Amino acid sequence: MNQKTYRVGAIGHSGAGNFGHQIHLAYRGLDNVQFVSVADPNPDGREKAAQEAGATSSYADYNEMLIEEDLDIVSVCPRWGTERLDMVLACLNNGCHVYCEKPMTMTLADGDQIVQTAKANNLKVAVAHQAVYLPRLHQLRQLIENGKIGEVEVVSATGKQDHRGGGEDMIVLGTHLFNMMRFFVGDVNWMSSHVIEDGDEIVASSGREANEPVGKIAGDCIRSYFAFKSGVSGYFQSKKDRAQGEQTYGMNIVGTEGVISLLGGAAENLSLYPYRYFNPTNQDQSWEIIQLESNQLMEGNRLAALDLIRAIENDNEPISSAADAVAALEMIHGAYVSQISESRVYFPVSDRLHPLN
Repeated sequence: MNQKTYRVGAIGHSGAGNFGHQIHLAYRGLDNVQFVSVADPNPDGREKAAQEAGATSSYADYNEMLIEEDLDIVSVCPRWGTERLDMVLACLNNGCHVYCEKPMTMTLADGDQIVQTAKANNLKVAVAHQAVYLPRLHQLRQLIENGKIGEVEVVSATGKQDHRGGGEDMIVLGTHLFNMMRFFVGDVNWMSSHVIEDGDEIVASSGREANEPVGKIAGDCIRSYFAFKSGVSGYFQSKKDRAQGEQTYGMNIVGTEGVISLLGGAAENLSLYPYRYFNPTNQDQSWEIIQLESNQLMEGNRLAALDLIRAIENDNEPISSAADAVAALEMIHGAYVSQISESRVYFPVSDRLHPLN
C-alpha cells in the first residue's frame, strides 16, 4: 500500500437499522486510516458510535458530514434497506468509496444504479459479505481448484431454517450463501424455483414485509435450482422451523472424488468425505475434519476494509463488490420470478423491479 492516509466515516441510523454488523468498526488498527466522523440522526446512537469508532466529529445529517469532512471511504451501516440507496449514492456523488451492509439494495434496478454510479465516478463499493474475505475460504477455494474433490458437480446450500425460514431466511442470510456459491463456482446461467406458503404456491400478490425492512418477501418453504455457467448444478433450500436448534446453515460442495461440507456463517465447521460415493454403511469411509486458518466472521470486516483499500489503490474490484451484491440479489429475486411465471429464469433477469411489488 502507498503512504496515503484515508479519511473514513460511517453512516448509521439508531432505531432504524442501527450500525449494522459492526461495519463502522472495520478500520480499527489500520495504520493508514484516520477515522474522522459518524452520522446518525439519533443523538444517543451517534454519541455511542462515535466513541466506539474513535471519531473526532459527528453529525445528525449524513449529507452535511459528506460535504464538510472530505472523506475518502464511508461505511453505510444500517441493516434496514429503506435509506441505503440514498446513502450510498450520496457517498458516491461526494467522491467517497463505500463499504456497505448487505443486502445492498431492495431491487435489482437500485443495485444497477449503484454499480453504474460507482463506475462513472471511478469509485469502489465493497459489500459486507464477510465470509468471502476470510483466509480459510480462500484456502478452501484453492484446495477445490487443486482437485481436492475432483471436478465440482454440485453445490447445495441450506438456510438457517428458523422462524425466518423461507423468504426472510433467503434475503437476510441467503445473500451470504448465494455470494459464496458464486465465489466458488461462478455466475448463474439460469434458475428455477418452487416457493410455497402454508402449502400453497405463491403468486405476485403474496408479498409481505419482513421483520425488518429489507424488501418484500414471500414463502415459508423455498427450493431453488441453479444452472451455473461453469456447468455446476446449484441448490438452495429453506423451510420455516425446519431446524430445531441444529446447525443447518451452510453448504455442501460435491465433486467427482468427494464432498466438502461447510457449516456456519464463517464456515467454522469444515469436513471432507474423500470418496466418490456416499456410503454410510461402509465404516471404513468416514468424514475427516479440514484444518484451515481459524477466523471469526466479524474479522471479515477488517479484511474487507483492507481489501477495499487495495482495490482503490490497484483499481480493481473488491472481493465482494457492488456487482457481486446485485448478482446475489438476482438469485433471490429469481426464485420469485420463476415461481410466479412457472418457468426458467435466464440471467440477467429482464425486469429489474421487485417481483413481489
